[in-house]
Amino acid sequence: MTLAVEVSGLVKEYGGRGGVRALDGIDLQIPAGTVMCVLGPNGAGKTTTVRIIATLLKPTSGLVHVAGVDVLKDPMAARHKIGLSGQYAAVDENLTGFENLRMVSRLYGMTKSQASARARELLSSFQLEDAADRRSSTYSGGMRRRLDLAGALVARPRVVILDEPTTGLDPRGRQDMWQVISELVEDGTSVLLTTQYLEEADFLADRITLIDKGRVIAQGSAEDLKSTIGGETMTIRMAPGQDMRTAHRVIAEMGVGEPVSDPLTTELSVIVTNGTRTMVEVLRRLDDAHIYVNDANVHKPSLDDVFLSLTGESVGSTEAAPADRVQEAML
Repeated sequence: MTLAVEVSGLVKEYGGRGGVRALDGIDLQIPAGTVMCVLGPNGAGKTTTVRIIATLLKPTSGLVHVAGVDVLKDPMAARHKIGLSGQYAAVDENLTGFENLRMVSRLYGMTKSQASARARELLSSFQLEDAADRRSSTYSGGMRRRLDLAGALVARPRVVILDEPTTGLDPRGRQDMWQVISELVEDGTSVLLTTQYLEEADFLADRITLIDKGRVIAQGSAEDLKSTIGGETMTIRMAPGQDMRTAHRVIAEMGVGEPVSDPLTTELSVIVTNGTRTMVEVLRRLDDAHIYVNDANVHKPSLDDVFLSLTGESVGSTEAAPADRVQEAML
């Protein structure tokens, strides 16, 4: 198996000895021609990992190889193998779409004629031909995203790193971007993807790596990870003002493992077997305890359920970890 990206024992510390350890021994392997998705809440270490692989940040220790190149020993050679598209489209709004891509092509050392030809080729591939000579300030969010990704592909990189590429897009724009990414992989490109959208990981990824607190806590295909749950997820939302302690006890008695509460609502979730039958019994017991329920449902495991079962929090958690705040202060 040929590896497009291989990461071993990756550690990143901020603040010297006794400081914050943002990454604590990350191992990651991306086979050539596949999509690896990295999931985790904010502060988990996703962006730090991406920045190190993309040569934008030096690790404290560990090994990183991209398309056979040692990123730490020869970052310039590695950059020729990598295309990077970040969370925000890197587009010069004063230039047209064509001028943006021609400029990037020239920065890669192409002649004027080569740069113009490559720009036109990419505009066609990303369905931007009709807007090629318009200023990019007039582009929609989805069009800017496509233009940014086109810029990342100017040098025909072996590996493309996409850091939350569909953030801020509407559902149609997100699906359009998924199609573009799928076509890249069909052409043999390897993709490292970070995202907060679980359906995006489910749709695109060949393999998924879950990161929490700077460590890999699980890896596998989406179906492999979901199968580890071993049941269904029952969610009960109590009416306001109910006895949540008693509700927690009742639901815990019927579930597998400790129920997870949503701090913003009166919801409790737990893994159950015999889903619908268990839910009926839980509702009966809550009624006997004079606890009123607004909603109840049972659903098959999702990637978020996997993360909840492993960490007790959601992939979409927005609470930034201290490591993120230290990192932002030092970059």
